[in-house]
Amino acid sequence: MCWSYPPIPCTSPPLCWQSPPCLAARRTVAVATFAGEAPELIFESQVTLEHYEAPQPDYALERYAATYPFAYTNEEASDLVNARNRQHPDEDVSAWARQFLSSGTATGTLSMLRAMTLGIANDFKYVRRTEKGVNRPADTLRHKSGSCRDFAVLMMDAVRALGLAARFVSGYIFVPDHSATQGGGATHAWLQMYLPGAGWVDFDPTNSIIGNRHLIRVAVAWNHYQALPLWGTWNGTPGAFRGLEVEVSVTEIPAEDDASEAEKKDAAKDAVAVAGKRPKVSK
Repeated sequence: MCWSYPPIPCTSPPLCWQSPPCLAARRTVAVATFAGEAPELIFESQVTLEHYEAPQPDYALERYAATYPFAYTNEEASDLVNARNRQHPDEDVSAWARQFLSSGTATGTLSMLRAMTLGIANDFKYVRRTEKGVNRPADTLRHKSGSCRDFAVLMMDAVRALGLAARFVSGYIFVPDHSATQGGGATHAWLQMYLPGAGWVDFDPTNSIIGNRHLIRVAVAWNHYQALPLWGTWNGTPGAFRGLEVEVSVTEIPAEDDASEAEKKDAAKDAVAVAGKRPKVSK
């Protein structure tokens, strides 16, 4: 992060790191205050991480939580009050959530959540939005369209209507070449649900992903407005603001083992090629 003003190329201000009172939120905020004027402000973040993913995981839930309805333990319930509190209660969203329940019998918890995740991915139109804010869940449901954060908030509200615990996730998504994955090139949003026995499980209704495949989590919060990647104010004339540009690039670095294996294969190919070019010797 830097602010620049000629003739100084770039100056980084000191950061004040703040942590929320609730450790469950798992986010730390860096606060920067700038001393002078500058023609531009740049926030740049680079990180290299090892990402352990489990594609299509089969989560082992506690026996009592394997079917819905179930009740959280008293200890869990006290810790999950904020994760179960609906921000925009609406009967249409509640009715939509109930349609994923089996009629007259217990419903498999994971089966229900998979169906809801797939239902949003298949029945709703993804629309990338750059303007701030999140649509109300009822509006997203009515229009059958929205951005990744709209879909995440809709599913959060729907499962909370069923009494389950969910929280908002902000991060990035790795989009392989020639992939139909939505949400690449910018911040991405999905949700996590607390399932006894499995803990917090990732659900991405935009891409119908269950588990952390391709998902790089940066921050989690009880509600979307607590997980803004950048927030602040500035002073200047009305015409001074010329725009905001955001660029996100997520690339894969081959593991050392994979790289060495590839080098071995290349060396073997070279050896075969050399052997094939040896002159024949007549006897």
